[in-house]
Amino acid sequence: MANNTTVSSGDDRWIYLFIAWILAVAASLGALFIGEIVGQAPCNLCWHQRAFMFPLAVVLAVASFRSDTGAWRYALPLAVIGMLIAGFHGLLYAGLVPASIQPCSQGPSCASAEMTIFGMLPLPYLSFAAFAAITLALIASRTKASS
Repeated sequence: MANNTTVSSGDDRWIYLFIAWILAVAASLGALFIGEIVGQAPCNLCWHQRAFMFPLAVVLAVASFRSDTGAWRYALPLAVIGMLIAGFHGLLYAGLVPASIQPCSQGPSCASAEMTIFGMLPLPYLSFAAFAAITLALIASRTKASS
């Protein structure tokens, strides 16, 4: 009976880790699609978010295939920092952050109306949602690990 509980708990942890990896891969492929296929150049804040999302796709892939349920220790900081950058980008896009501290000086604006896909989905909000979902999945895998 105790062994079944332990195996089930390990499977639960792995599922949350796998979900986090799928989200990171989908977000990375989405960023590449928008930049390379759609031709929309990333702004400064988008580049910073990519710097945290792309390693997550690789790190979580290795952790998933090795069943390393302790991956939250090194993946969670990447996800939280990326989420903070995406949150700032979302506030800037919404106009809640003054334009005077806008990090864009060259290239596309971080707050322009072009920061959407299909003309209706704001990229900063999608990025924040992806980082938040990955963070929650990693926290769920950690919570399951401690129980």
